[in-house]
Amino acid sequence: MSAEERQREIVSTARREGTVDVSELAVELGVARETVRRDLRVLESHGLLRRTHGGAYPVESAGFETTLAFRTTMHVPEKRRIAAAAVGLLGEAETVFIDEGYTPQLIAEALPRDRQLTIVTTSLTAAGALAETDGFTVLLLGGRVRGGTLATVDHWTTKMLAGFVIDLAFIGANGISREHGLTTPDPAVSEVKSQALRAARRRVFAGMHTKFAAVSFCRFADVGDFDALVTSTGLPATEAHRYSLRGPQVIRA
Repeated sequence: MSAEERQREIVSTARREGTVDVSELAVELGVARETVRRDLRVLESHGLLRRTHGGAYPVESAGFETTLAFRTTMHVPEKRRIAAAAVGLLGEAETVFIDEGYTPQLIAEALPRDRQLTIVTTSLTAAGALAETDGFTVLLLGGRVRGGTLATVDHWTTKMLAGFVIDLAFIGANGISREHGLTTPDPAVSEVKSQALRAARRRVFAGMHTKFAAVSFCRFADVGDFDALVTSTGLPATEAHRYSLRGPQVIRA
């Protein structure tokens, strides 16, 4: 197996399993662990993987994006803590935008049930989770439904969003970096997120620490466009401080 073939196999495994381990790959591929580490360095330089201690995970791109079903199996306790911390920023908001994705879905489920809220969302799963809640008015934005994420996009969605003024938007992203801002693989999704930001008085990013320093295809916001970034404790405090210098409060849950 050539280096190119080996690296293709590593990327394929990472995308299928969600993560790869250096020792396991060395056994499966019949090569030394240092050879695998070298392959991972090459793949990271090409923007296909992000290395971790002892392994790597895939970077979502224009050609690859994990499904909602897959995301519900990864880092669930951390995502629940992020969702709870994000909901803690609700304040006096009466209208809320809920983005597509699993962490935003958990935010929807964590919203307090003892007050009246109007929730605007692109997410079919979030709308379904909230629709029968007393005191909640749920507006599901129309548009083309993406099969992988069960969320609406395209001009129907952005046109509806353009008619609203929203108190607080909970936004996700596939990548966030100080240099490139917030990014996502799909141009249609990027436009919806951009419109949600334009419609919102306050903006909160919620996502795992693994999103930080990752860069995807379509840029839709600057770090400084957000009032707060809510993530997991895997983001080092020193790195959180660097992001806070761009303007937002950074919360590590």
